[in-house]
Amino acid sequence: MSTTPEHLPSVIRHWIGGELVDAADSRTFDVADPVSNTAYAQAARGSAADVDRAVTAARVAFPEWAGLSNRARAGVLYRIADAVEARHDRLAAFESYDSGLPITQARGQARRAAENFRYFADVIVALGEEAFRQGDDQFSYVVRTPVGVAGLITPWNTPFMLESWKLAPALASGCTLVLKPAEWTPLSASLWPEIFEDAGVPAGVVNIVHGIGEEAGQALVDHPDVPLISFTGSSDTGRHIIRSSAEHLKTVSMELGGKSPVVVFADADLEAALDSVVFGVFSLNGERCTAGSRVLVERPLYEEFTRRLAERAANVRVGLPSDPATEVGALVHPEHYERVLNYVEIGRKEARLVAGGSRPDHLADGNYLQPTVFADVERDARIFQEEIFGPVVAVAPFDDETEAVELANATQFGLAAYVWTSDIKRGHRIAHAVESGMVWINSHNVRDLRTPFGGVKASGVGREGGAHSIDFYTESKIVHVALAEVHTPRFGATS
Repeated sequence: MSTTPEHLPSVIRHWIGGELVDAADSRTFDVADPVSNTAYAQAARGSAADVDRAVTAARVAFPEWAGLSNRARAGVLYRIADAVEARHDRLAAFESYDSGLPITQARGQARRAAENFRYFADVIVALGEEAFRQGDDQFSYVVRTPVGVAGLITPWNTPFMLESWKLAPALASGCTLVLKPAEWTPLSASLWPEIFEDAGVPAGVVNIVHGIGEEAGQALVDHPDVPLISFTGSSDTGRHIIRSSAEHLKTVSMELGGKSPVVVFADADLEAALDSVVFGVFSLNGERCTAGSRVLVERPLYEEFTRRLAERAANVRVGLPSDPATEVGALVHPEHYERVLNYVEIGRKEARLVAGGSRPDHLADGNYLQPTVFADVERDARIFQEEIFGPVVAVAPFDDETEAVELANATQFGLAAYVWTSDIKRGHRIAHAVESGMVWINSHNVRDLRTPFGGVKASGVGREGGAHSIDFYTESKIVHVALAEVHTPRFGATS
């Protein structure tokens, strides 16, 4: 079975000012697929000079783009959505090949990305601005204006969809931008230039600079003409970006790491909860920020649930990302693969391994790991506390609601949480008590684009999604107007 997509580029170049360009110093870096771990392409390695050129192009394009009506910008976003969907099969093949994502899971990325553009096109057209009347004496109204050049730094997991998640609201708001895709998975981002050209996006409105985070990403964060940074990635990198952004008092939105709890009570719908746990931690190869990687089970159900979870994990189909039967593919990069394997070895010393923990026998090469389940995990264990970002789950028992909440909150993270119980009052109590930005009750990670997305504690700063995204990419100015005679105290007047 061939795993190499058609029309695979051998060189991935920057997109600056409406042109495909090499790095200013002609440097490149290798891009490898996670099945063979061999380079299939070279990508331009961006530097401060490339970022500066991209920011300059974005600044030149800003007045015209910001000056368009919301309706006109929405029309462009609708065309982008159509162009994305027209490349559905090619995008899925690129995403699966580059990131190791199973092809059946990659196929949904184009639809979700297109919906992001359509949704924010609708939002910006329908969005109103506030007005306030102070009796008959004064009237105040809000003017919303785009901030300027937005810096977007995106992660290597489901990269195309997460790029669209930032691109769409930034463009809808009237910002121009510089996108820095993740260096491990730049392939699908190579489709954006032709998409933007087909949609009629003016040159310079969107600029893409590839490169290493410590070089191109840092230069974007440090650039004085980029007033805001939207970042999705690890908590450690997020902390660094916030510190760097302080120099120019940049506005930041940080969607960071997670170690999300799934709280399963003994009265839960066992099959529904089990389906949700298995899919939630093993889909997308476990490389997802909202994965329910800590499963807390009420003690009367604990042994049965753990046994059933281990059985399901053992039966998950691990294989080539291009195989439609595959449920877990190859982890994204050898460096990340080794990191996950290291956590598995740590877990063997901290808890009871009940499933997985090694490479599947039928896959001699590539970054593969059989879905792994650890039971009887203590709260101070590293596999309980630290984000692994792979197909590894920690299971622990609890005795009552108080202990369930304590365990759920016993990490530095607070992105998502899941509660399974037939007692809806208890479900709400737990949801309100858990320290996280998002909670699902008897539901699995089904998210409406209108809702705020983000976390608390080490899981992030700020919220995106719906009107929250528009708030981030715009400045609100209040204008006060007198409607009657003004009577101001006359300090210093002599008569």
